[in-house]
Amino acid sequence: MKLKLRIWRQAGPEAAGRMVEYDLDGVSEDMSFLEMLDLLNENLTERNEEPVAFDHDCREGICGMCGVVINGIAHGGSATTTCQLHMRSFSDGATIDIEPWRAGAFPVLKDLAVDRTAFDRIIAAGGFISSNTGSAPEAHSTPAPKREADKAFDNATCIGCGACVAACPNSSAMLFTSAKITHLAMLPQGQPERYRRVKSMVAQHDEEGFGNCTNIGECAAVCPKGIPLESIAQLNRDLIASLFKGDGK
Repeated sequence: MKLKLRIWRQAGPEAAGRMVEYDLDGVSEDMSFLEMLDLLNENLTERNEEPVAFDHDCREGICGMCGVVINGIAHGGSATTTCQLHMRSFSDGATIDIEPWRAGAFPVLKDLAVDRTAFDRIIAAGGFISSNTGSAPEAHSTPAPKREADKAFDNATCIGCGACVAACPNSSAMLFTSAKITHLAMLPQGQPERYRRVKSMVAQHDEEGFGNCTNIGECAAVCPKGIPLESIAQLNRDLIASLFKGDGK
């Protein structure tokens, strides 16, 4: 396959960026999208040009590090992570635009790599439970209803890739935040800090500079793990309830 790539190049956080065109030949349709970028970087290195910086780690759709905007859609609209997108999804001779996540809370570090530590600070604000030290309790000592357990598991699959932020016109991280809040809110172990948690994590979300949610739904459409929009509704219910309750349940 022959491709024309238009890639965002930016030397650093304070530098001006621009789209740069590259012609790439010898792309196999069996390559993953990241392997295609590896091939481009090999060619650039051979020509003594600066390779394109991009994030990646597991390359198995688990860690969420690899996210980029492909032809205007987070992860390329493949309903999976960028690393699991294969070149057979593109036509020979195609032009592909590749950009980093676009959000004020995700500053560009270099080229396609962005700083997503804002997510870490949201988690630190309340994404945890209290537990006594000592040996682990017996597994069945605290039963969880099937419906709530399933809902907790579905939300626990969030990998924090940031596609929801990149897709949202408001650059909101409410889908990410709601997944972390709902995951713990549905479990008995998450009840002691339930309402303190939602207030702290939403406050941190806003402090990081993410936008407000206006229920457009682009976040859920591109989420590689299928986190439902209903999770944001659960966050809102808990946030309203927190106004009438103490720190615990």
